[in-house]
Amino acid sequence: MTQVQVGEIVVGDIISVKYGDLLPADGLVMQSNDLKVDESSLTGESDQVNKGVASDPMVLSGTHVMEGSGKVLVTAVGVNSQAGIIFTLLGAAAEEVEDME
Repeated sequence: MTQVQVGEIVVGDIISVKYGDLLPADGLVMQSNDLKVDESSLTGESDQVNKGVASDPMVLSGTHVMEGSGKVLVTAVGVNSQAGIIFTLLGAAAEEVEDME
């Protein structure tokens, strides 16, 4: 297994994730070993979410792996990821507020 910098991850890569990781990209779970993710940074829900191939296979950048491990097929990175879209929208909203002042 080779370690790479977060900025080098591209769509189509397969990444390994484990307890304690901050997910660097959006992706689909290809393999899950009791994988549980904290999505509160995006959803506000504090409950951990079970992720697996058959049930709720989508993982989102900016969320934390709280238990287990798995392999994820990267589907979006950077500004195209869910976290990137949210940050882009927040930046646009902040610019609108500044323009109104």
